[in-house]
Amino acid sequence: MFKAILIEKDDQGYRASVQPLSEDRLPDGDVLVNVEYSTLNYKDGLAITGTGPIVRSFPMIPGIDFAGTVEQSSHPDFSPGQHVILNGWGVGEQHWGGLTQRARVQGDWLIHTPEAISSHQAMAIGTAGYTAMLCVIALEKAGIGPDAGDILVTGANGGVGSFSIAVLHKLGYRVIAATGRPQEADYLTRLGAAEIIDRASLASPGKPLQKERWAAAIDSVGSHTLANVCASVKADGAVAACGMAQGLDFPASVAPFILRGVRLLGINSVTRPRSEREEAWARLATDLDPTLFADISRDIVLDEAIQAAHDLMAGKVRGRVIVDVNK
Repeated sequence: MFKAILIEKDDQGYRASVQPLSEDRLPDGDVLVNVEYSTLNYKDGLAITGTGPIVRSFPMIPGIDFAGTVEQSSHPDFSPGQHVILNGWGVGEQHWGGLTQRARVQGDWLIHTPEAISSHQAMAIGTAGYTAMLCVIALEKAGIGPDAGDILVTGANGGVGSFSIAVLHKLGYRVIAATGRPQEADYLTRLGAAEIIDRASLASPGKPLQKERWAAAIDSVGSHTLANVCASVKADGAVAACGMAQGLDFPASVAPFILRGVRLLGINSVTRPRSEREEAWARLATDLDPTLFADISRDIVLDEAIQAAHDLMAGKVRGRVIVDVNK
């Protein structure tokens, strides 16, 4: 038997609870993992609270990522005792996810944990940090180096935003952080933000082409914010778009893309090939200052995760929440 958060939907309604489960209920897969840590992401908040149509089948164990050790494997690339990470691939949405003490998954979804990163650190980073690294790599491949000019990061207090600031700063970029929580200015400055602006200046409808303000941006917000970000990018700049916290819509003009040559880079972190995942995690092992983890993350136990998900959706959570599933 093991413990997990189970989401159910039936005649009694939609609910999430911590329950004991037997191993024979786990789905098919060629690797059985003893999960050490998981975490809470925006998708997990939607799933646990039921505020978004994230869960595709019921019952469901939420949690879009986890870190742990292999117990059993029939996959050629993984052996018992090895440390592994899973991000994405529909776990916690279509397949049972990481907010559990045991998970059976497809080995093709896993990567080996870099030696320099512990399982606890891996979930301090989680899908948020991994996505942030994909965004940074995309900007680099677009030719945006530290000498190009300021880089804007929206949703700065969230997980993706926090790690984007930290990584960009370590790589030598000057970072502007957009936040709706000015009381968190000290936190953002410690991460490496050189300037902080109010997200309200980007959140409402704006002109299709605006004053050139930044060389590039990482956006996890979408909607009017993304439109205004693109409208303010300098000529030949780029925007890595990876989220939709404000909305799925993109009420923008083609003007920035045609008149300034701005590039919009869509970041899909869910189904990246293993080579790209390994590249991102290898970069995180070297391009992220581990002393920042205490600022970026905090620990909770499995029984606290449901309330933490509600807090996350209410905008009360800063940075990352690591879930120790065995406590």
